[in-house]
Amino acid sequence: MISVMDVSKSFGSKKVLDGISMTIEDGEIFGLLGPSGAGKTTLIRVLTGQLMFDGGAAMVNGKDIRKLTGADKKKFGVMMDDFGLYERLTCYQNLRVFADIYGVGDEEIGTVLREVKLEEATKKEVKKLSKGMKERLRLARALLAHPQVLFLDEPTSGLDPQTSSEIHEIIKKRKDAGTIIFLTTHNMTEAEKLCDHLVLLNEGKIVERGAPKEMCLRYDHQKRIEVVTKDGECISMGMNKENYEETGRRIADLLREGTLSTIHSKEPNLETVFMELTGRKLEV
Repeated sequence: MISVMDVSKSFGSKKVLDGISMTIEDGEIFGLLGPSGAGKTTLIRVLTGQLMFDGGAAMVNGKDIRKLTGADKKKFGVMMDDFGLYERLTCYQNLRVFADIYGVGDEEIGTVLREVKLEEATKKEVKKLSKGMKERLRLARALLAHPQVLFLDEPTSGLDPQTSSEIHEIIKKRKDAGTIIFLTTHNMTEAEKLCDHLVLLNEGKIVERGAPKEMCLRYDHQKRIEVVTKDGECISMGMNKENYEETGRRIADLLREGTLSTIHSKEPNLETVFMELTGRKLEV
């Protein structure tokens, strides 16, 4: 379990994390959703012991993160964009470096390369890999020692849909095996698809939290009905309890007049919830 209590972190006069509190249970995918610059990567660095926080408290696997040992950190798998790969080494050689650190054998290297579908690229130099293959190799490195907690910082950023889907399947399988997944993303669809629970982060503060579907239901007042008439006019009408009857009458009138061409419902999603709370888009 991961427990974060009122954690804050500043760089100079800029407060990057402001009173962050959350609890992450075993065997769940927890998402930290927010635009670039919201503080997502900083929180991962704090939880993995790369940065010291200014105030508050945090525990990982029942241990104060200020007291993490090298052995404790070996139980973490971390995938971050700036955790570089050795471009002149092959996929196997890159993983061999970290296998020596973690104390795992060659058989684990082969297993994890198969898991991320890089088995055929075992002897290929990293500089010759596509962006998607490099991201899968970073993921393989994070998975190498069978971590108890897997920290993934924007794991599919900039990748094509096929590669993103493959990475999603690997993440879900690790969750099913009992691994805690801590995922940061600015991708609304990814968060809705993968996460059991998530928080919305904006400028270092949590602005909303919960299961994705439950969170959207709390903003049901955003629900709209959009109709297009046969002369091309687009009409948007509310669909919350205050205007059900009025909307129903207007649609019935259009049907009787024979002027209604199409009708669509527009449901609240994480993007529209975030926009209402912050006035900002997630894809920033």
